[in-house]
Amino acid sequence: MRKRLEMLRIEHRDLDAAIDALSATAVIDQLQIARLKKRKLRLKDQIAIFEDYLIPDIIA
Repeated sequence: MRKRLEMLRIEHRDLDAAIDALSATAVIDQLQIARLKKRKLRLKDQIAIFEDYLIPDIIA
């Protein structure tokens, strides 16, 4: 489970780099950038789910 979480974090960082690279090109493909951002948000949600599972909340 921790390995999957780390893989999701790496993919999230890679998407961030891809979005930055696409934004820096002369011809900006807004549709492609929007798709990458949506995928990045889905990954962020999955990361949060895994983190919540691995690190339970402690009620004080």
